[in-house]
Amino acid sequence: MPALALLCALFVVGFEQLIEWRYGAVGIVGLLLLSVGIRAKSPAVSSAGAVLLAVLLAGPVL
Repeated sequence: MPALALLCALFVVGFEQLIEWRYGAVGIVGLLLLSVGIRAKSPAVSSAGAVLLAVLLAGPVL
């Protein structure tokens, strides 16, 4: 089990670094809102994080 926990932790840290590198601090805020909303079972907070990430992923519309 400790190996699985370590693998999961490495995946989460790597994913956060990828989001921060690609989308900056706003991406981290969106990811944080999404994860906090899911853990707290708050649809409003998780929806705000999901919308923020969706806007970042969509990028500018030209």
